[in-house]
Amino acid sequence: MSGAYCTLQSLVNLRLQAKDLTLFKSGRSLHQMFGGVRSPFKGRGVDFEEVRAYQFGDDIRSIDWRVTARRMKPHTKIFQEERERPVMILLDQRHSLFFGSRLNFKSVTAAEIAALIAWATLNHGDRIGGVIFNEQELQETRPKRSRKTLMHWLNQTETMNRKLSLAAVASHDAANGMARALRHVRRVTHPGTQIFFISDFQHMNEESAQHLAQLARNNEVMAINVSDPLEQELPKPDQYRITDGLHTLTVNTGRSELRRQFQHNYQQQQEQLHSLLSRYRIPLIQASAAEPTATQMLGSRALTPKPVSAREPS
Repeated sequence: MSGAYCTLQSLVNLRLQAKDLTLFKSGRSLHQMFGGVRSPFKGRGVDFEEVRAYQFGDDIRSIDWRVTARRMKPHTKIFQEERERPVMILLDQRHSLFFGSRLNFKSVTAAEIAALIAWATLNHGDRIGGVIFNEQELQETRPKRSRKTLMHWLNQTETMNRKLSLAAVASHDAANGMARALRHVRRVTHPGTQIFFISDFQHMNEESAQHLAQLARNNEVMAINVSDPLEQELPKPDQYRITDGLHTLTVNTGRSELRRQFQHNYQQQQEQLHSLLSRYRIPLIQASAAEPTATQMLGSRALTPKPVSAREPS
């Protein structure tokens, strides 16, 4: 397995696959100012569209005098009106994601999903920004429709990902790290923002759940849960030595009761997560660190799931 860390180049290369990634379903936005929808009408908008020969009825204020002088015929600038949707990616890079048994570490898969979403957002003409966090740190990039902003975000992603190691043993502040990140996103996010929360959702405490619920009230939140097959089921029966960087333990996976309990604990965690997200109508996407990231995200389930059950009455 070579996917212990991501590289800036690998995240940049995902821009090609992102061209086929559909982020948003058509439909109304939560806020009339946003929606990622281009108007079919051309006029004095925010995006330059083209320069063409002047036609009767064109606004003379849009005449491109340089092109007119060069071609000796009147030419006018055409603009494309649009409404932008700000997109925020909340990317988890805590030590619980520094784990993988086959293709990638979960932290790498999470970073690749974030890169795909970021490139697809920019291709869609929307503003992209995000927050990357671990147990101690938090890095924010404000949403902008700019390739420079996107490259800054990807560079921050690589930097945060490279800080994960067994030598830098995770603190006991994992839950507070998530809560702090969600609190920060609540403070800086404008209503109507599309938020993609990419995590393994371990160590989610009550404070994190409350912040997530508040975000879902005024924004469109989507949760992407990154897992590894070894978290779902123990490997074939044998004696295994495992470590968390501090402690080493020998485990006999041949014990049937241990295998049943292990599966039960994982299923219980997933049921609790799904119940929490369902309560606030937050769609949930499952992603595996054991499969190519782009293949999963471009699959039939992609990033347009149906919302789950109705919101819990307040």
